[in-house]
Amino acid sequence: MLGNQLSWKRKTYIGLMEVLMYLCTGLTAALALFLVGYVLLRGLHGITWQFLSTEPSYLSGTIGILPNLLNTIYIIFATLVLVLPLGIGAAVYLTEYAGNRKIVGMIEYAAETLSGIPSIIYGLAGMLFFSNHLGSCLLAGALTLVIMNLPVVMRTTQESLKTVPQGYREGAFALGAGKWRAIRTVVMPACVDGVITGCILVVGRILGESAALLFSAGFAHALHGVLDGLMRPGATLTVALYVYAKDQGEFGAAFAIAALLMALTVFINLCTALTGKYCKRKNSI
Repeated sequence: MLGNQLSWKRKTYIGLMEVLMYLCTGLTAALALFLVGYVLLRGLHGITWQFLSTEPSYLSGTIGILPNLLNTIYIIFATLVLVLPLGIGAAVYLTEYAGNRKIVGMIEYAAETLSGIPSIIYGLAGMLFFSNHLGSCLLAGALTLVIMNLPVVMRTTQESLKTVPQGYREGAFALGAGKWRAIRTVVMPACVDGVITGCILVVGRILGESAALLFSAGFAHALHGVLDGLMRPGATLTVALYVYAKDQGEFGAAFAIAALLMALTVFINLCTALTGKYCKRKNSI
């Protein structure tokens, strides 16, 4: 009798936990779908060719986001050109060359701490340091984003390097390869999927950043070339969304930019998944 009672209580508890689990999962999925659907419903009809291919004109009252699109592309490439060599190089040194594990542990702890700092603090530091020397420009914003994303690239590459079996390195050394040759020809190709995935995720983080750029990159909507544009103030898509919604009350344009950013985020996540699968399949052959 006692065993049956305990079994009944256990089954009731398990059933209750399953109901709560399904309820939490359904609530989370419903909130996500509601947010995505609401933004797309309000913003998709505003995405037109004229909206994407023109610059804003205050005389005619038209709104275009071509300068913001180009500014976003400029700042993404400028940030990646600077952060990838620094982050990957630091990860390779800490994982493959550094011998003092205490110092390595301190650097890893510092990197994890930097990853948790709010982005608006990075923006304040970028404004006080980079903007004071370079002025408010896209290059100052890119340098601020480099500091923000350097710990992410470094830690992601480190974790990927640690997944490579030690036997790969020993086999390369047994064949007469030097340290750098073994890393370049054996270790890095074996973990390239994790490195590429981390890089794509960093692109997604750069794409969605606004707080740091509000202080360092400026608010301009002017159209410039690549080199000329990096030294001038410019608003990325996220900053333009803030400006149109907060300062100008153009919620139609703001929702259109939000829908475009959401589509780009989905595209980046899809690229991340496909790249990871492709690299794993290529390495398994």
